[in-house]
Amino acid sequence: MISALESLQRLRAGNARFAANVRGIESFLTQERRAQLAEGQAPHAVVLGCSDSRVPVEIVFDQGLGDLFVIRVAGNIVAPSLVGSVEYAAEFFGTRLVVVLGHSRCGAVNATIDELQRPAENQSRNLRAIVDRIRPSVAALLSTELRHDREALVEQSVRANIRASADHLRHGSDILEQHIARGLLVVGAEYSVETGLVDFFDGIPAAG
Repeated sequence: MISALESLQRLRAGNARFAANVRGIESFLTQERRAQLAEGQAPHAVVLGCSDSRVPVEIVFDQGLGDLFVIRVAGNIVAPSLVGSVEYAAEFFGTRLVVVLGHSRCGAVNATIDELQRPAENQSRNLRAIVDRIRPSVAALLSTELRHDREALVEQSVRANIRASADHLRHGSDILEQHIARGLLVVGAEYSVETGLVDFFDGIPAAG
């Protein structure tokens, strides 16, 4: 299995190709590759991303079949089953890189801001479970001057939510903490729906 930093470089290079409207040969499926993967998988990165249809992870990073272990949920939140999925990849596949991938103009973040400013009376308890996990990241910002600038509030809330999810993975699982001690890296990143570029901004080593 490749190192976390090598995996991170693969994702950066793949995203650069995507943003430039170029595809790498590795992203094309071949019969031979499909046959190889029938025997097992060894994804080089785990990506916990948002369910938003504008952010298809393998395409955004120009990766092929078997390259990524992808977990998608609205708002890229972290709940027990999602932590378990990350643990599974680290334990059984030896994957060394975990990316929490949020994105600009996130609908779940917008919904959370709306809920905090104008609470909904009949909101689904299932939707509320998502909003409640994003709420702490947004609530702290609503007490600042950002509350008067919706666009800036959304931008900062998206990043705060990404950081919170990444921190949860780093410190909310004994299994992941053990893997981090052995070289697992958890980073936070934001995809721009406007430019197609991913900014890795949280948890990146100085030399990374």
